[in-house]
Amino acid sequence: MGLARELRNRRKVDARKIEVEAWADPDGQPFAIYCYPITCFDMNEMQKKHPNFMEGMTIASMVDLIVLKACDESGDRLFSSGDDKHDLMGEESSIITDIAARMFSAVQTVEDHEKN
Repeated sequence: MGLARELRNRRKVDARKIEVEAWADPDGQPFAIYCYPITCFDMNEMQKKHPNFMEGMTIASMVDLIVLKACDESGDRLFSSGDDKHDLMGEESSIITDIAARMFSAVQTVEDHEKN
């Protein structure tokens, strides 16, 4: 094992919980998406699909980011198929931009910080 991998494995990385009020269940509980930090590999994959990803994200790139990074509490991917991407593209842009922004955000909320 190389040094970089050993150093990376030393870090404990928790998934960030993103609650989506617009996707609440019938009881009013918001839908929970979990997202691990965006890695260099993720950024490289996004840049391949969307060359100007860092300069100006498009809705399509935000949807691809959500499909790539969204998982459930156990770490299993939530979205996988072309149908999922197509359905997310039909969602209100404000919901997609909010989820993508929170996935990209490095700043934790006070509540998240207090939980740790």
